[in-house]
Amino acid sequence: MNGLTKMTRLEIIAPARQAPDLRELITSAGATGFTSVSGVSGIGHHGQHSGALLFNEYDTLTMIITVLPAAKADELVQAVHAMLSSSSGVMFVADTYVSRPEYFQ
Repeated sequence: MNGLTKMTRLEIIAPARQAPDLRELITSAGATGFTSVSGVSGIGHHGQHSGALLFNEYDTLTMIITVLPAAKADELVQAVHAMLSSSSGVMFVADTYVSRPEYFQ
């Protein structure tokens, strides 16, 4: 891709109660930022999830998206994988291209 830099993108969908721990993993891996979307809805292995708040914000799903250099991504992928192995949640990992690589170093 002309003028773009290849990076790694992680999308993590997990119970909101895990979001603080996931954000800590992301920042400790060297990611310079993330986007967090609360109230995610969908249907999957654990059934249907509504985006509506039930009793508090921890009863919903959250999606956290981050982009970082591939060299920093492997450790984060392994840490998130370990966290999700004992709970519900899913992680998507893909190559992506950014126009401002200095934002993600």
